[in-house]
Amino acid sequence: MNTTLIQMTVLMLCGAGWRLFPLRGLSADQTRLALTSVVYYFLLPAMVLEVLWKADIGWQSLKYSALGCSTIALGIVCGWLVTKLFKFKNPQAGAVILAAAYPNVTYLGLPVLEQTFGPWARSVVIQLDLFAAAPMVFTTGIALAGYYGANPNDKPKSALGFFNAPPFWAAALAVILNLNHIDAPFWLAGLLQKLSAAVAPLMIFSLGLALSWQAIRFKNLPYILPIIALKLLLLPWAAMHIADVVQLREQFKAAAVLDLAMPSMVLGVVLCDRYGLDSSLYATAVTMTTALSLLSLPFWFSVL
Repeated sequence: MNTTLIQMTVLMLCGAGWRLFPLRGLSADQTRLALTSVVYYFLLPAMVLEVLWKADIGWQSLKYSALGCSTIALGIVCGWLVTKLFKFKNPQAGAVILAAAYPNVTYLGLPVLEQTFGPWARSVVIQLDLFAAAPMVFTTGIALAGYYGANPNDKPKSALGFFNAPPFWAAALAVILNLNHIDAPFWLAGLLQKLSAAVAPLMIFSLGLALSWQAIRFKNLPYILPIIALKLLLLPWAAMHIADVVQLREQFKAAAVLDLAMPSMVLGVVLCDRYGLDSSLYATAVTMTTALSLLSLPFWFSVL
């Protein structure tokens, strides 16, 4: 785990360095948009197809879904209680709940788990994302952002529209091929494997591009402390016990819980911008939880 995190940190710092010293006139945001677009629309669907085509899909998938949805729902409830207790205003309250509840399951979880546990862990990450995290983001996440947002008349788009995307189509195709026991041709399996290999490093580099230390504000500290306590401490602890309830086996339990112990998701910045939440606060939360996860992830790995 320590070796993996050192490698991830160096790659993230390379992305962060691009923000300080942009090359060929390309800003960090422009570069990140280009890289994440290539990953989202081309490379990630290839990985989803490769992994789910030969994954063990069945009751195990339902267990991942139950674990992920329960942990995120608990994070929403705890975040809501914190905002009520400290009487946060709506723009800050919405940002706090999103940052506390939704983990960076794929963009950080995928490379960390793959390097730590091995290639089999990719299946855990993708199933947690497609069967739990993504549906929760595109339903409850959007609903929360719209409720707490500063634009009450700005109605959110249908959540079903977000599932009309390449990764979900690739997942549907992979499940159909998997359940019908259709083997991948040798040339196609090799091609998908090569495309999949590019996903993890590009995700980590893009995450470094998204981090901005300039976004850290001292005024946000009272909001950040509850997020850190919930995201990096309470929810991973709760996920361990939920995993026992759904009867996940040891190696799969360790990988799934560690994935849910990841810092705040980067996508939340988009929701904050879209619905008028406190984007600066959310960016601070992403940066701080990502930095502190270099300490919390080895701890939870040792516990698991």
